[in-house]
Amino acid sequence: MTGKAFRLDGSAMRAFLLFFIFAFTFASANATENLPYEAEPLTIAVDGQVLQWRIELADEQPERSKGLMFRQSMAPKTGMLFRFDAARPVMMWMKNTFIPLDMLFADDGGSITHIRRQAEPESLDIISSRGPVRYVFEINGGEAERLGLQIGQRLVHPAISP
Repeated sequence: MTGKAFRLDGSAMRAFLLFFIFAFTFASANATENLPYEAEPLTIAVDGQVLQWRIELADEQPERSKGLMFRQSMAPKTGMLFRFDAARPVMMWMKNTFIPLDMLFADDGGSITHIRRQAEPESLDIISSRGPVRYVFEINGGEAERLGLQIGQRLVHPAISP
């Protein structure tokens, strides 16, 4: 009885390796474990109404770096709150972010100081806070205008210093 080893020629081996590299890269990019929702909703008072969002809190550098990248959608009335250790100028971008977002930049006390509406998906343009902020709240694109969110309104959540 003779044993024959299974052999791949050079081009078949390259194709085989490329397939596995691509599959691993694709799986890694799409492995978007969402952060758990916070128990308390984030609220903003608008024209006598209190609006509420369920939020994911990104308060560590790896979470802030990933943000909402690779998400195909985001449920209505949900968002991500980025919390920084201290107020500072913040620069954001939309690389690998597939959904339009509104970004609400807020100071130490949670007051909105700047709103970037309808940030373009996958854009590499820098989005500036236009001054020192401690928080950035990202919501679905168009929500800020639809709900009447404005500079001076306040984000309220236990993660935000009063």
